[in-house]
Amino acid sequence: MEIEYRTDPEIGNEEINDLFANAWPNHTSRDFSKILARSLGFVCAFADDRLVGFANIAWDGDKHAFLLDPTVHTEFQRRGIGTALVRYAVDTARSRGAEWLHVDYEPHLDGFYSGCGFKKTEAGLVNLMQQTRVE
Repeated sequence: MEIEYRTDPEIGNEEINDLFANAWPNHTSRDFSKILARSLGFVCAFADDRLVGFANIAWDGDKHAFLLDPTVHTEFQRRGIGTALVRYAVDTARSRGAEWLHVDYEPHLDGFYSGCGFKKTEAGLVNLMQQTRVE
């Protein structure tokens, strides 16, 4: 089956939420239209017009972009779709003026992201839902 990659296609919440529910066991349905309206861009993978992959490119409005939510349907994993989504996202961010593309990931994904050209850096993270104030 051929996979078609599209940047910024017309896509609805239901399609994205269905994909996320399949790929992420604890996914809670959300309104992606607000997210995508503020994105630098997003990339989707389709198999016969069925959404099977997604990656969002958030940004700071200037030189820094952030790869968020790279997701592939479980039936289509391990076929290079995730890698292709990331590469399309990198190209999209570059062509739209970003100089840096950041990504946060768990240690078990190090091989995947280094294979996509990302270099390890140190970063910090605060879970705002669990921390009430900085001490």
